[in-house]
Amino acid sequence: MASTYTPLGIELQATGENAGTWGTKTNTNLSIIEQISGGYTTQDIAGGAQTTALSVSDGATGAVLSHRMIEFTGSITGNQIVTIPLDVQNFYFLRNSTSGSYTVQFKYASGSGDSFTFAAGDKGDALVFATANDGTNPDIDTLPAGDVTLTGTQTLTNKTLTDPILSPGTATAGKVEFLEGTDNGTNKVTLIGPASTADVTVTLPAATDTLVGKATTDTLTNKTLTSPAIGTKISDTNGNELINLTATSSAVNEFTVANAATGNGPILSATGETNVDINLNPKGTGTLKSGTAAVRIAGKETIWVPAAAMYPNTTNGAEAAQVELSNGPEIKVLDFDKDSDEFAQFAVAFPKSWNASTVTFQAFFTATSTDTGTSAYVLQGVALADNGDLNTAFGTAVGPTAKAMSGTSNDLAVTAESGAVTIAGSPGDDEYVFFQVSRDVSADDLNADSRLLGIKLFFTTDLANDA
Repeated sequence: MASTYTPLGIELQATGENAGTWGTKTNTNLSIIEQISGGYTTQDIAGGAQTTALSVSDGATGAVLSHRMIEFTGSITGNQIVTIPLDVQNFYFLRNSTSGSYTVQFKYASGSGDSFTFAAGDKGDALVFATANDGTNPDIDTLPAGDVTLTGTQTLTNKTLTDPILSPGTATAGKVEFLEGTDNGTNKVTLIGPASTADVTVTLPAATDTLVGKATTDTLTNKTLTSPAIGTKISDTNGNELINLTATSSAVNEFTVANAATGNGPILSATGETNVDINLNPKGTGTLKSGTAAVRIAGKETIWVPAAAMYPNTTNGAEAAQVELSNGPEIKVLDFDKDSDEFAQFAVAFPKSWNASTVTFQAFFTATSTDTGTSAYVLQGVALADNGDLNTAFGTAVGPTAKAMSGTSNDLAVTAESGAVTIAGSPGDDEYVFFQVSRDVSADDLNADSRLLGIKLFFTTDLANDA
């Protein structure tokens, strides 16, 4: 009966065979076993993408597959495949010492079983087991192989890292601990994964930066808040504008909002300089309101001065009269002649809220007879302070365009608003202002007396009240 051979080339001698050579063959087998248990060899796989088939020489030493450690060498310019026969079963230490950034795959010669591959650029070591577990699709299993390499693709299981520390959390979440190095590592930063039912992704900045904490004092720059959104405006959660913000260069004054305890109202204050106004500007014809009531604000005001409150001048004075009408009220009037200028006067002590500037007016009048002519009224004034000289001339007379009568007896006529009437003197608070009203007959053509019922006087305030 002839000898047989194992998949790795060891000769199995038959009984009574190899007389005279048995010792030599036994020594060869022992050498093969020595190679299998701890032998080292190299396999040159230089070149482009190719398959290198490793084989076994029966009964002979030197076969690559009959060595425990195989080192792949050579300059490779393409991905390499190294195959072994389907029946080989052995542990192998593999080392990739090739040059060139390409993969090196170690696999059985055929079948769809698992294989081992050195990744491109991985010049490390690997411990594999050729299982020969299937006649057609055997597997090559990868076994733990010592130290973790820096460039190799490896899976770590049940490993404890000391710097940083990866460990289970207090519940089911994991955590990462970073020990600081200045205090003997006694303090640490801990990142704890949430007990979430879905994946959570935290994206770090793409530049050197400092993360903002909830309990730290931080400065935010170039950040956009979505609720509220603060930039040039503050928006609600629907994206609709709540407050528009306008920046003023070199601004020093601002609003300060303060809350309040029970029984007190919150406070909106102007802060900055010593004396600071608060400007609230309704849009268009809008009204500033408190609740549903309109708030009185500085601006244009009126005073009604009836003819009954006026007195004719001593020289060229208008004629005061009380006229009884057949079907209406009795009216107190001042009759101004059609042929010459006549005058009447009245006085006003303006409130402190008056801006001490110009005034305007409208004249309310009728005529003593039916006529369609025009009537022109003018007004002039002078302001006198405490200890001021009463004997001071009026300012320039100013009036509106002459107003035409309707042609119907006793019809009311109202002039347009006049231009600005500049008051002589030095108008100010607590001053007494005399006014003189007259009919300018050179500017009208009413062929009758003009009957003045009163003057609506317009002035402007710049304060909310007289405090």
